[in-house]
Amino acid sequence: MNVNNNAGYTLVELMIVVAIVGIIAAVAYPSYINFTVSSHRSAAQADLMALASAMERHRAANFTYKGAGAAGADTGSPSVFHAHSPSAEPTASKQYDLSIDAVAANGNSYVLKATPVTGTNQATDGALYYYSDGRKAWDQNNNGALANSEFCWRC
Repeated sequence: MNVNNNAGYTLVELMIVVAIVGIIAAVAYPSYINFTVSSHRSAAQADLMALASAMERHRAANFTYKGAGAAGADTGSPSVFHAHSPSAEPTASKQYDLSIDAVAANGNSYVLKATPVTGTNQATDGALYYYSDGRKAWDQNNNGALANSEFCWRC
């Protein structure tokens, strides 16, 4: 009695499984990238708010926003907070560079900016801004200029 018990999968069955996995991956990967870009943008927004709090502490101690930058500068990299976002992670993992974009001549107002780091998934996401009067902006189309419709973070 000769019984042929070949247990296993045929090549066609394996190719069907590979095709299904490929289709699922092709649909899931862009969604994953969009999710990570959105989550890093949210972290940068939170870090801008924390930098704004640090600016307020600086003003309370010095009666001006001037001198909050590195080496006592008015603009550029902040000395009162981390210069990168996500601030809870090491500098090597940064997705945004945080900076003091402008301080009024009288020292009574400022503009903070989170610029996406080149070479990351955030690079084409557009800069985030926070103004001392509470306005928020996101250069959603990444053209370097803010339209009236871009003065929000959830546009």
